Amino acid sequence: MTENNTQNPITTDAIIVGAGPVGLFAVFELGLNDIKCHLVDILDKPGGQCAELYPEKPIYDIPAVPVCTGSELTEKLLEQIKPFHPHFHFGQMAERLEKTPEGKWRLTTDTGTVLEATIVVIAAGGGSFMPKRPPIKGIEAFEGKSVFYAVRKMEQFRGKNIIIAGGGDSALDWTVNLQPVAKRVTLVHRRDDFRAAPDTVLKMRALVAEGAMDLKIANLTELQGADGHLSGVVLKEEGHQPHTIACDNLLAFYGLTMKLGPVANFGINLHENLIPVETASFETSVPTIFAIGDINSYPGKMKLILSGFHEAALMAKKAFAYIHPDRRYRFQYTTSSSDLQGKLGVADAA
Repeated sequence: MTENNTQNPITTDAIIVGAGPVGLFAVFELGLNDIKCHLVDILDKPGGQCAELYPEKPIYDIPAVPVCTGSELTEKLLEQIKPFHPHFHFGQMAERLEKTPEGKWRLTTDTGTVLEATIVVIAAGGGSFMPKRPPIKGIEAFEGKSVFYAVRKMEQFRGKNIIIAGGGDSALDWTVNLQPVAKRVTLVHRRDDFRAAPDTVLKMRALVAEGAMDLKIANLTELQGADGHLSGVVLKEEGHQPHTIACDNLLAFYGLTMKLGPVANFGINLHENLIPVETASFETSVPTIFAIGDINSYPGKMKLILSGFHEAALMAKKAFAYIHPDRRYRFQYTTSSSDLQGKLGVADAA
């Protein structure tokens, strides 16, 4: 992962928004055309919907692969793009896109990372994964100050009293990982049944048994505090009156939902929350901005991973003209081109 750099923009050839299967394969196609890439994804790992929503669910329609899981497909794609050394910026949302005086695109993420490139490829699936907000009145005033939906830096929570709300993998993983760092961790879930990996649940219960943390089977009903800073949360346990637990931070892991997010403000024509493209290169209404995968729209569109792979190949051909205007595009086959095999590091094997 590339570190944030707010002083000097990170320059590259292409910025890919989205590190799902189509975004990853775009790295491969661009790499064959000598185009370097940086990828931005709001998730903390590659794979997009495959990794987040169905990592163990079988996929049957990848050509020449009778069956694979979302995780296996992601691993194979990462192996395939290794020769091109892509740079990933995980846990970051592409927040703002603007043109520089030199005609480049400058993309800024919500953590302050600044990237500049000639082209932008939007491969964000159905949009960005956005955290589901707990149904608590006034929570917006605390977001980003003392209420968080992701952990970017563990040190931020050192010595703090933390409430973690949720019952899935994210809630349980961060409960176990932050317990040694925080002053006190309290896990809150509406029932004494968890959707997380059994081993992580066992670790959490062992910490509770040791008295190293607390577990509350309750509902969050209210936040207390001022100026965005929490002082406590109100819990309602079955058969008991509401009561307050003091805390400095609330980490809420209530799942994710799909939204178009800031991409909607990039100045691109939209239709029903999708990005219309022309089908020769899948370029948008804005030259040098492309959209591939489920986020784009055109007559006959089929929302399949293999369709996104095809779109990535044609996108890369047009991108070559923008990145290397002084060079003639040469169509080549990886099976017979020593040039492409050299880029892939398989020339000797071939």
